[in-house]
Amino acid sequence: MPPIRIAVLISGSGSNLQAIIDKMENCEINGELVVVISNKEHAYGLERARIHNIESLLIDSKTVEHDEYNRLILNAVTERKVELVVLAGYLKILDKKFIEVYKDRIINIHPSLIPSFCGKGFYGLKVHQSAVDYGVKLSGATVHFVDEKEDNGPIILQKSTALDFDDTAESLQRKILDIEHELLPEAIRLFCDRKLKVIGRKVSISK
Repeated sequence: MPPIRIAVLISGSGSNLQAIIDKMENCEINGELVVVISNKEHAYGLERARIHNIESLLIDSKTVEHDEYNRLILNAVTERKVELVVLAGYLKILDKKFIEVYKDRIINIHPSLIPSFCGKGFYGLKVHQSAVDYGVKLSGATVHFVDEKEDNGPIILQKSTALDFDDTAESLQRKILDIEHELLPEAIRLFCDRKLKVIGRKVSISK
């Protein structure tokens, strides 16, 4: 099967992007990363892409009007014949048209066990601080397809980790980041191997 053409959208350092690149360079994913797009000028993920000779593209959400920004993002991926869009620490909400065009072809990683500690306002350290403050015994990461509601689409993979009594938001973040680096590339691998099928709110994974 020909490799799936992939775009990764980022807003920050791109550690999940690096995990994806590493798996691809080890030939563990039947995909081709054709472009990395950031909405923030100083996102280090853009430099990661350049280091690995992957096209990097800045579409600055601070300097471009909202509707124009969404048009530029959609054009960037469709012009490159992208088949899978991966959100890897991307802190913007995709608009309705983008989600319609790429229905069941957008994957996001979230640093909690959805439906806990997710939705509007839950990003970065706030997710982990909320888990610590609540006193949960388990947290983790979730990879899911993206729909029109925030952190709501069908779940592909989840993995948990135990919280120690003295965990802080920062220590929990480090634990979960290791899980993210495992789960997101694995979900992409499954997609590229045509092993995922969305049935209602569930995702079937074929062997």
